[in-house]
Amino acid sequence: MIEVKTEQVLDALRKVQDPDLQRDIVSLGFVHDVRICEGNVAFEIKLTTPACPVKEKLEMEARELVLKIPGVEQVSIKMTAEVRSHQTLEKENLKKVRNIVAVGSGKGGVGKSTVTANLAVSLAMDGAKVGLLDADIYGPSIPTLMGMQGETTVRENLIQPKFAHGIKFMSMGFFAQGDQPLIWRGPMAHRAVEQSLVDVDWGELDYLLIDLPPGTGDVHLTLVQTVGLTGGVMVSTPQDVGLMISMKTLRMFEQTNVRILGLIENMSYHLCSHCNGREEIFGHGGAKLASERLGIPFLGEIPLETAIREKSDLGAPIVISLPNSPVAKTYRDIARKMAAQVSIAGYSGSKLEVIEEPV
Repeated sequence: MIEVKTEQVLDALRKVQDPDLQRDIVSLGFVHDVRICEGNVAFEIKLTTPACPVKEKLEMEARELVLKIPGVEQVSIKMTAEVRSHQTLEKENLKKVRNIVAVGSGKGGVGKSTVTANLAVSLAMDGAKVGLLDADIYGPSIPTLMGMQGETTVRENLIQPKFAHGIKFMSMGFFAQGDQPLIWRGPMAHRAVEQSLVDVDWGELDYLLIDLPPGTGDVHLTLVQTVGLTGGVMVSTPQDVGLMISMKTLRMFEQTNVRILGLIENMSYHLCSHCNGREEIFGHGGAKLASERLGIPFLGEIPLETAIREKSDLGAPIVISLPNSPVAKTYRDIARKMAAQVSIAGYSGSKLEVIEEPV
C-alpha cells in the first residue's frame, strides 16, 4: 500500500484558494488536525465565519484534490468556523462581542430595519451567535419585526436583551411603549444609545448588528466614539435622489474611519403577483453602479415584495417564515457576503497546527 504523507495532503490543499481573502487555505491557517491512517485522510477546515458564502465550494475542492493523491482512498472533512474578533473592546459587556456592524441609510423609508432584521436572523440560521441593537430613537421598529413587545428586565445591573428567532436584541422601543414618543435632546439621546449598547448583557456574540436611525446625527457619532465598529453597511433604493442622500451617510462613515463593508439596493424591482412581470418602480441598478464608481463592495439587490411586509408585520422575518422563497435566499446570500467582508476587515493569520496520527 502506498504511504500517504502529511506534506502531500498540505501541498494538495495549498491549491484551494479562498476567493475573498485571496490566499490558500493552508497559509490562511484554516487547515487543522490532519490525520492519516493507511488510505484514510481526515482533517478540519476552520473558516472565519459559519456564514461563509463559499463553504461548500471549498469543501468540494479540498476533497477532490486530496482524493487525487496516490494511495488516498477516503477523505473525511470536518467543516467548522471561528469568527475572529475585529478588535479588543474596553467596555466590559462588549468584550465577548467579536464584531459590531452598523447598518445605515441616508433617509427613512428605504426598508433599512427590515433588511437589518433579516440579515441578523440569516447569520443566526447559519450558526453564528448574533445580537441586534435597534438604535433608531425616532422610529424603533425592531420589536414589531421580531414579534416581541414589552419592557426589558434588569439583572445584576445589566439590561437583559430579548430573544427571538435565534438572536438577542435590544430596542429603543422598549423605553416607550405603544405610540408614546421618545422626546430627547442630544445629550439624552447620547446617553440612551450608550446605555442600550454597553449596559446590556450581550454575552458572547460573533456579530452585533446596529440598526441606525436615518441620516448622520448624534446617534452615529455616539456609536463611533463609544466602540470601534468593524464596519458599516449602507442600504439605499435605486433612484438617484435616494443614492445621493445615502452618500451623506457613506461619507460620514469615511470621515469617522469606519470601513464600508458594502452597499445594498433595497426595493430594487417588483415582480407582479398576477403575471410575474418585472417592474422597476424606483429604477434599477443605481446602487451597483455607485458601488463600482466608489470602489466598495456591492452586496446585492432585494425586490419590493408584499410577503416581506406581511411577514414583518407579523413579527416573523421572511428568512425564517418563508425560508425557501427566492427573496429569503437573497437575504441569506447578502448576509453571507457581508460576513465575508467582516472576515476580510478583521482577518489576521493564525498559526497552522498539524497533527499526524491514526484516524
